[in-house]
Amino acid sequence: MNKEILIAGFGGQGILFSGKFLAYEGLIDGKEVSWLPSYGPEMRGGTANCSIIISDNAIGSPIVSNPDILIAMNLPSLDKYENETKKGGQIFIDSSLIDRTVDRTDVETYYIPATKIASDEGLTGLANMIMIGHMIAKSGIVPEENIEKAMHKVVPPTKQNMFDLNMKAVKLGFEYKA
Repeated sequence: MNKEILIAGFGGQGILFSGKFLAYEGLIDGKEVSWLPSYGPEMRGGTANCSIIISDNAIGSPIVSNPDILIAMNLPSLDKYENETKKGGQIFIDSSLIDRTVDRTDVETYYIPATKIASDEGLTGLANMIMIGHMIAKSGIVPEENIEKAMHKVVPPTKQNMFDLNMKAVKLGFEYKA
């Protein structure tokens, strides 16, 4: 297995956290992983994306130019990366923030109103983890049993109050039915 994932959106949407979470899941599963964050000059509100590779083999470069999986958290990200996604790949879209559909027919596309779900469930700011939960369910990229272990790795001890909220968000995404 060699899966290249690109998560993209605005700073403040938890893009880098989501990527780190996936990288830890891969490590727990005994895979080779890379995690390469990229963000604009503004910490919040600027552009942000994160490249993650999960592989059975050594990874030669951490750069993801043509992802197998794209998670687009805003319209500029979908516009920029839609055509870069590999044929046969998967595109996950936060349909609360993106009001257009994917033009391609050679990829699987999932529309998840993650920001609305997060708001409705009192999980403001956790749309990223709803998207990750849905992506895990539809891609099968990492075993479900690794979710809690990985969450323990990425939620710092000083923010343990966020552990249950993040787990709830992932579960909502995992169980979301379009």
